[in-house]
Amino acid sequence: MSVEALRPPHAERKPVIIRLHGDEIVDEFAWLENRDDPAVIAYLEAENAYAEAVMAPAAPLREQLYAEMRDRIKEEDRSVAVPRGRYRYYSRTEAGAEYPVMCRTAGDDGPEEVLLDLNTLAIGYVFCQLGAYEPSPNQQLLAYSLDTTGSIIFTLFIKDLTTGALLDTPIERVNDVQWADDRTLFYTVFDDAHRSYRLYRHVLGTSPADDTLIYEETDERFSLSLRRTRSGSYLLLTSYSHGGTEVRYVSTATPFADWQVLYPRRPKVDYFVDHHGEYFYIRTNDGAENFRLIRAPITDPMAMMEIVPGRVDVLIDHFDCFADYLVVYERRDGLRQIRISTPDGNQVRYVSFPEPVYTCGPHENKEFATDRLRLSYSSLITPLSVVEYNMRTGSWQVVKQEEIPSGYDPSHYVSERLAATAPDGAQVPISLVYRRDRPRNGGPCLLVGYGSYGYSYEPSFDSKRLSLLDRGFVVAIAHVRGGQELGRQWYEQGRMLHKPNTFSDFIACAEHLIATGYTSPCQLAISGRSAGGLLMAAVVNARPDLFQAVVAGVPFTNVIIAMLKPDLPLTVTEWEQWGNPAIEAEYRVMRSYDPYLNLKPGPYPHILATAGLHDLQVPYWDPAKWVAKLRTVKTNDAMVLLRTNMQAGHSGHSGRFARLTEFAWEYAFILTALGMVSS
Repeated sequence: MSVEALRPPHAERKPVIIRLHGDEIVDEFAWLENRDDPAVIAYLEAENAYAEAVMAPAAPLREQLYAEMRDRIKEEDRSVAVPRGRYRYYSRTEAGAEYPVMCRTAGDDGPEEVLLDLNTLAIGYVFCQLGAYEPSPNQQLLAYSLDTTGSIIFTLFIKDLTTGALLDTPIERVNDVQWADDRTLFYTVFDDAHRSYRLYRHVLGTSPADDTLIYEETDERFSLSLRRTRSGSYLLLTSYSHGGTEVRYVSTATPFADWQVLYPRRPKVDYFVDHHGEYFYIRTNDGAENFRLIRAPITDPMAMMEIVPGRVDVLIDHFDCFADYLVVYERRDGLRQIRISTPDGNQVRYVSFPEPVYTCGPHENKEFATDRLRLSYSSLITPLSVVEYNMRTGSWQVVKQEEIPSGYDPSHYVSERLAATAPDGAQVPISLVYRRDRPRNGGPCLLVGYGSYGYSYEPSFDSKRLSLLDRGFVVAIAHVRGGQELGRQWYEQGRMLHKPNTFSDFIACAEHLIATGYTSPCQLAISGRSAGGLLMAAVVNARPDLFQAVVAGVPFTNVIIAMLKPDLPLTVTEWEQWGNPAIEAEYRVMRSYDPYLNLKPGPYPHILATAGLHDLQVPYWDPAKWVAKLRTVKTNDAMVLLRTNMQAGHSGHSGRFARLTEFAWEYAFILTALGMVSS
């Protein structure tokens, strides 16, 4: 496939020299970091035009893929109603509309009350995302926030649900929002580095300029998270980093009281809190790497009692307190399980699931005094289901399953779990799905991965994948180190000085799929986003011969250069994930895999990189610089394309149909790169 007839945009080389630990780092494209330079915008637009020109022959395929994906969406739909006292809250979508309408009814069959129509709120904007959505305790007011740029920075509004009027002045740069009572709410705000760092108290009817600063997190490694316990009795402010947490609390009955620290922060000690009766319930890794669950009297937090012990083979992911039940979400052998007991940890029952490979987790559970637990359940072949589990009887009922209007028969597909052997002997799980009638002949395969922040890549259903599966693909997930699929140690072995394990794990998964006949190098495509984009770029540098096509979504490729910029959003907080290049031992490991700095002359697979102009998590210039340098070193005629969304941020388009155009573009690129344009 030659693209020589089309000339890619030329990025001028303007070398900037960085000297560090005796090394000389040459950054030839640092000038692309200046988004105020008209030449930078012109370059990004030229890259977009070039990508469109190269992929013009696949335009009919792209339209076909978009139509397939859209036909699988039930355009007129309604979510499962969530009980909150006398009201039932839900969202619904209308045919042709990009965004949901947020509604409620009084009881199960009362008249519909529209609280927010995001389609109306989005008028005049190319991006619109709902953040906070919190009814007041008396449910007469609604605190909600909107991001209209894609930068994940929200503006807070307070709406009177009786009159429809907006109250007080909107508050800018908001992250979390919680009500204490019907007149008092608390919120956190971002600093210039996009770190949630301050907690404020707002009293209804007053100016936000007069809001009281409750707490400021001065340690740049830590961010703030605010939540209300399900019991409604306490607000919890968690200071968190990659190396520890600290929780403050205040009773919602006394919102003007001082916030108290539950346990002072300690290095590498994480703890997370909920409330039940006279106790705080606490999930902590203090004394248990995979976490244990304890409870402590509110009046004497040091008098702790263990409820669920830590175990070597079970990770405690999360827990929920209800009036009569304690629900613990665990992970064993890479799969989630749900443990239900009385609040003291006795009378244990585990939820049974119908498939050997699946994922599950809490759905929306807003009520404290209930015996009904809402769960989300799906697998690689079972569409997303909302399940209502009766914690008293152990029975379960599917109250809603994602519908595929164009038709879907799960019996046509097979899901498997494999294991690849990493260079150090670690067994790396692989989840995969394919059509039952697919020949085992080394056909096309899409291998995806992430492997950072302890995020576990779940084997869940995605209707968009059917466009690949029905064209003969295997779609596989590499559960590499850096996630927590196999426990906390699986995460620890994939970060900081151990980060290279993430990349060697992924390569081992690719080699295993080839060795076992599922695919071949000329038919293997790989994909990952953000930190998963870093994974893509790193493994391509290490083994460019192993892959035919790469989709790197908003990839983090300038690792060392970014980590040398403490004023860049999130840099300081990320030092405990990747390392601080000012520390030589950490720098040496980062230097060994940094995708931008390790590009070298040679043939490369076909590569599509995406970016968002308003992205604060992975700035647009990161993939732009990577692509510009790639063009200077690749020795073959493979496609290297950069698509920058000039109107969005890290997550791409906000509208449900607009988002499909991005997936259709990526799938068309993969099919083109694998020589399957006519399929």
